[in-house]
Amino acid sequence: MLTSDLPQSGATTSILAQGEGWRVMKVVCCSGPSDRPFEEQHEWTSVSAVSEGTFTYRSSRGRALMAPGSLLLGNGGSCYECGHEHGIGDRCVSFQYSPELVEDTVGALKGLRREMFRNVRIPPLELLLPLLNRIRLDTITPDILHAEETALELLATAFAIDHDVSGSVSGAGEEKRVAQAIGIINARFAEPLSIAYLAQTVGMRRRQFAASFKRVAGVTPYKYILNRRLDAAVDCLRTGNETVLNIALDTGFGDLSEFTRRFRARFGSPPAAFRAIHGAAGWGRHATAAVRERTESALG
Repeated sequence: MLTSDLPQSGATTSILAQGEGWRVMKVVCCSGPSDRPFEEQHEWTSVSAVSEGTFTYRSSRGRALMAPGSLLLGNGGSCYECGHEHGIGDRCVSFQYSPELVEDTVGALKGLRREMFRNVRIPPLELLLPLLNRIRLDTITPDILHAEETALELLATAFAIDHDVSGSVSGAGEEKRVAQAIGIINARFAEPLSIAYLAQTVGMRRRQFAASFKRVAGVTPYKYILNRRLDAAVDCLRTGNETVLNIALDTGFGDLSEFTRRFRARFGSPPAAFRAIHGAAGWGRHATAAVRERTESALG
């Protein structure tokens, strides 16, 4: 079999940056429910950040639904299969690492000796938001040194979180309904969505839906919606001219104080300060300081 770190069927890829023992690639897939799942093999260890769309990933370690904010974890040399039975297309930024770099990274992490991921996915956790937005910024204005720093931090963070999380098992029907709910949230996160509405829309009872969503997506509906709102707010602060108040309201926050509190908790500064320092050389290090601190703390 031809080895590849990225799915080839229905996908286009482009190299964003690369260096000794690492590379970063943009992946755009247009496959849908009518396309057969395709099998590939990871050449290198990979950590892929999902930015758009939903798809399923299956390997010998299990199966999971990938959604925006998720990290897909691939072990070098392992086979995998991707499917798009719940939607059309997806976009990812895939970071890939040589065996030597993986060994060097794991060796520097306290309490870790295993150089392979246990899980197939890290769900869209809140603590990943600063790092994921840094990845998005790198794809817009790629800088080799900055990209290498991001790649190294992403690999260490992925191994640290993978060490502490465990996978879950869900049925096909459950997965399909949660994928439908994720599609609704991605399109309408700024609206006042409720568990009652989402559950009714996908044909489930509220308690059943809340439990199924957490099991399939890896986070609660509330956490997923909050992440989408903060993600959209970052884009608005970087590229738009709207006031901070309007951005808060447009992205689904009830008032400015709530938005400021949530934003500061995730990114280390209030929205206005974030906008003021956008593009500064120190932004990437500042935004991911919380991730580093929590990773080091988790590892003792």
